[in-house]
Amino acid sequence: MELSRSVITDEAEAYRESEPLVTVEDQHLDILPGMFADGEFGRRDAEWVVRWYFRRFLGAYPDAERRRREEAFRTNDFGTVRDVLVDLRSLDAADALDRLTALDGVDVPVATAFLQFSAPDAYIVVGAREWSVLHEAGELADPYPDPPSPADYHSYLETCRRLADAFDCALPTLYRALWRLGRPED
Repeated sequence: MELSRSVITDEAEAYRESEPLVTVEDQHLDILPGMFADGEFGRRDAEWVVRWYFRRFLGAYPDAERRRREEAFRTNDFGTVRDVLVDLRSLDAADALDRLTALDGVDVPVATAFLQFSAPDAYIVVGAREWSVLHEAGELADPYPDPPSPADYHSYLETCRRLADAFDCALPTLYRALWRLGRPED
């Protein structure tokens, strides 16, 4: 598979037309960055990010694992969650991942969802589906490391930033195209 600006644009548009969570994602991409930065959010706003990470698979993610992770996140002290999310904009990716993964229920992939919804212009979520597209296109040398480390995410993020620049698109647009390109065959 070869990635190009037209492929990214077409797939991102197909995402917008067909993915059932697109409207709520757009709303959260608009409101969560400011809410997280200002600390003006509730527990359910933070929980939404964890739910989104797993529920975007529309039932294809193992339900027991999804519930376990969502419940684990709910056990975090909300003051701690608030402090971590408020601090994200002042941290580099490595420090942000360290702080986020210290929370119960948050591994590197879920942490990257928090990064994406806290600063969509700077970060992009990682998962096997998105990574695999880049690997198959020759943009990432190694197959998806399950689970990815912070160093793995750094490589993925730099690749995505480079591609977003090359294709003159925003990171959320690139994410949406990668998600569509990585969809299972029907």
